[in-house]
Amino acid sequence: MAKFNRERTLIVVALEQELPKSLIPEWNVCYTGVGKINSIINVQQAVTCHSPNTLINYGSAGAINQALSGLHEVTKFEQRDMDARGLGFKIGETPFDPISSINLGRPGLSCGTGDNFVIEGECLSTDLVDMEAYALAKYSLTNGLDFHCFKYVSDQANQQAVDRWNDQKWLTQMFLKGANLFVQNVLTDNYFE
Repeated sequence: MAKFNRERTLIVVALEQELPKSLIPEWNVCYTGVGKINSIINVQQAVTCHSPNTLINYGSAGAINQALSGLHEVTKFEQRDMDARGLGFKIGETPFDPISSINLGRPGLSCGTGDNFVIEGECLSTDLVDMEAYALAKYSLTNGLDFHCFKYVSDQANQQAVDRWNDQKWLTQMFLKGANLFVQNVLTDNYFE
């Protein structure tokens, strides 16, 4: 596993509830809000402020692969809500853009990013679904930043996920469990000063 320099690393998370600053007080953190546009607007401001050379995206994700649970590194990214098939492009392919799929070249899962909450099957075949990772991976790629992504499986991207996400007690417990796994398995002993 990579080792991260706390001074030169920015941890990017959609919601503070997913990874409270109190769990990682010595790290630089950017809370972006939900979705691709919010993530890019806010990460740009944080990068300007902190000048990192590494971005770590942590957050929750739905599992399309029903066998998945727990914390996983994600190394392949697709934009699942880009649909220009009417123009002859594949689902996930941005017209006239040379970057559609992003592969970090390390072992890991795949994630399809889109600005919708998935409750049934996807057109793209990925292991996980989220709302920010592709945008952050592309931002890092185009700006020369080292990118790492870790996702905690929050649900199985089905109708039951809606009920779970509307249950505040379950949501709080899920966020805390995922955050603790991320801190213990990714940040603790995997950094250098």
